[in-house]
Amino acid sequence: MRPELDPLILGRREWVALPDLGLFAIKAKVDTGARTSALHAEQVDIIGPVSAARARFLVRPLLEAPEIAIWCEADLVGERDVTCTSGERECRCIISTTLRVGGQSWPIELGLTNRDGLAHRMLLGRQAIRPGMLVDPARSFLLPKLSTRRYRATA
Repeated sequence: MRPELDPLILGRREWVALPDLGLFAIKAKVDTGARTSALHAEQVDIIGPVSAARARFLVRPLLEAPEIAIWCEADLVGERDVTCTSGERECRCIISTTLRVGGQSWPIELGLTNRDGLAHRMLLGRQAIRPGMLVDPARSFLLPKLSTRRYRATA
């Protein structure tokens, strides 16, 4: 196969970036069983007029460094009932942003939720996985690690 035709292969965990949110490196669990992607968010507020509503929220991108907190803002797509890991339904704010992984970027929708107690601050669901991409569930971190140093420079 020619390199430009090789599929992007994700492991079950990967480093991703959400550059529009100022999140340069965040560990995500890749979960093809989950329809919607989710991001750990605290203090979620809806701001602006209803016709152009936005969500403002706090993200602690590194589980191992909870003192690092980034305020983010994104277009609000709406609110949806989502069945969470525990099987319970919860209403989540859904935002639109850009995902960057493996040198490629594309728009995704993310549900904002409390992921305290879970091993990853982000869940990458199947709607965010592009056609032609593959997931190897037996391996993790197949793509290069993203630097977390920029967080410490802004903290």
